[in-house]
Amino acid sequence: MEKTATLNIRVNPDVKRRAEEVLSQLGIPMSTAIDIYLKQISMTNGIPFAIMLPKVPVSVNTDLMTRDEIHAKLKERYNDIEKGNVQDASTVFQRFRETHA
Repeated sequence: MEKTATLNIRVNPDVKRRAEEVLSQLGIPMSTAIDIYLKQISMTNGIPFAIMLPKVPVSVNTDLMTRDEIHAKLKERYNDIEKGNVQDASTVFQRFRETHA
């Protein structure tokens, strides 16, 4: 099928760059990936994957906290920093992914 329609979109540059890196490894041009996505939308009559809010532990979900609770949590963390109780972010995120997958 001949491609004659043009699609102009604005996306976050970092998201685009990361997607291009993955697509490059797969050997798929961005235009082909977008075409596949659009075909899947029309075939499934919807978004072809689940769209949901991330699972956030209640202990850090600020949507469920009052302003005072948020300030108390921040104050605790500032105190931890002053005491030197800190961890490498990449290690913490890796542990979080492992326990919340």
